[in-house]
Amino acid sequence: MTAVATTTCIAPFATVSGCDVQVPLVQGGTCTYANFDYAASAPALSAVTDRITELLPFYASVHRGAGYASRISTTAYEDARSSVSRFVGAADDQVVVFTRNTTDSLNLLASAVPGDVVVLDIEHHANLLPWKNSRIVEAADTVSETVWRLAVELQRAPAALLAVTGASNVPGEVLPIAELAELAHASGARILVDGAQLVPHRRVDLVELGVDYLAFSGHKLYAPFGAGVLVGRRDWLDAAEPYLAGGGAVREVRLDHTEWSCAPARHEAGTPNVLGVAALAAACDALAGFDADAVIRHEEALCALLVDGLQAIDGVEVLRLWNDSADSVGIVTFTVDGYEPGHVASYLSAEYGIGVRDGRFCAHPLLARVGRAGGAVRASLGLGSSSDDVERLLGALRLLVENGPTWVHAKTAGVWNPSPETRPGLGATDGDASPCV
Repeated sequence: MTAVATTTCIAPFATVSGCDVQVPLVQGGTCTYANFDYAASAPALSAVTDRITELLPFYASVHRGAGYASRISTTAYEDARSSVSRFVGAADDQVVVFTRNTTDSLNLLASAVPGDVVVLDIEHHANLLPWKNSRIVEAADTVSETVWRLAVELQRAPAALLAVTGASNVPGEVLPIAELAELAHASGARILVDGAQLVPHRRVDLVELGVDYLAFSGHKLYAPFGAGVLVGRRDWLDAAEPYLAGGGAVREVRLDHTEWSCAPARHEAGTPNVLGVAALAAACDALAGFDADAVIRHEEALCALLVDGLQAIDGVEVLRLWNDSADSVGIVTFTVDGYEPGHVASYLSAEYGIGVRDGRFCAHPLLARVGRAGGAVRASLGLGSSSDDVERLLGALRLLVENGPTWVHAKTAGVWNPSPETRPGLGATDGDASPCV
């Protein structure tokens, strides 16, 4: 086996929270955390944390409050709709509804769709499970054949909606959204894009792409947890029953009759997550200010370095869904012969301070389809990633394949952990550490 060398240093594109945090190692000492879990939740951009700090002293309930803090919070909350709308290039008849996350957004739309929904079998569970009248299409081995199968199903019988992922959360591959939008509209259907993985990596313009509905999350868009968004055409949302029944969603309530508000208020009952929404908007504004092409070049260079390095390691397989896919975001999923995914993840974290994701990534049918029903390891990249991080991950994997772990890792109740666990805060045990031989 030959190690892959690089002469190009790729620096982080932007500053993110936790970029210099030190984490303990099971064998003693600390190192700078290497975050390869952006696809699960991306760390906050510095502009986002600055916005939260700025707004926090004025944090108050929104709407109907006369106090200064309430007015400031209300302005921040409503202005966030404009930031999101601009960021995704929404049309005039598309409304911005704030939710908890992408899953919440998709369930909201599912409550409003007046008919069948066509969906692929390879979707994240969030875009597979909510639809009440779904017609599932089996993806093919190529993008072109998969698109053809969707076209056939859309023409076979009337459907209200085509629901597709923008970018897969497992291999990172991107579907041709504009082409799919044309197919949906030609058959009389609308299109929903699950943008959870696409929006953080690619500039999306709903009008240009012809997309009717888009869902995404703040926590994957370099904002903290707690806020998501559904952007889409107003008519279905105005006709649907309120997603949550309660205060804020109404115009007038009598004991024998309730007059509901129009969207977005119709589906935003209760006290909203003001700071989460403001953070999401700040992330949208910050990302809109970046050179989109430069972001893609940064990501593509790191992905090439990572994929080439993984493919040069004996026993490592990089997973792909389609053999003709022309575009992928910064997500690389792989397996290591002889090691369960959880064992690999435990080793990387405990011995090298590297954070990856292992398992089936809320996409069980997709993993089964590619022959990895037991799961895999996912390394995902973002604006804070660097070539140093990639080389560190590759180096740790080479040592794993060549020499094995230097510490015992045990599986208990389905979860792999170092044994003993010596890192503080993670159930560290007393006594001497016992690395394996």
